[in-house]
Amino acid sequence: MNMNDYQQLAARTLGRDRTHEQQLANAALGLTGEAGEVAEIIKKHLFHATPLDHDAIVKELGDCLWYIGAFATVLGVSMDDIAQRNIDKLKKRYPEGFDTERSRNRTE
Repeated sequence: MNMNDYQQLAARTLGRDRTHEQQLANAALGLTGEAGEVAEIIKKHLFHATPLDHDAIVKELGDCLWYIGAFATVLGVSMDDIAQRNIDKLKKRYPEGFDTERSRNRTE
């Protein structure tokens, strides 16, 4: 499955009865909440000695992806475009791959 196919399939479950602003808020708050759930799983693993729950992380990352797809749809941009722009930015920032020195001294 490619990103645009995912976006189209996920968009079937958007709340279309919301205003544009409500859709943006739902995407932002939902993404933040789901990212927090990923962080909570990692926190419990690192500081509460619980086994790392791979399946739970994958589930929560899927929820994050859904909200990114929702954002893309509400903004009228494709997830393929978002992914490509991110790769372009990373190639410009780290042309030879990640470098701690370049990371510390970024200009953008």
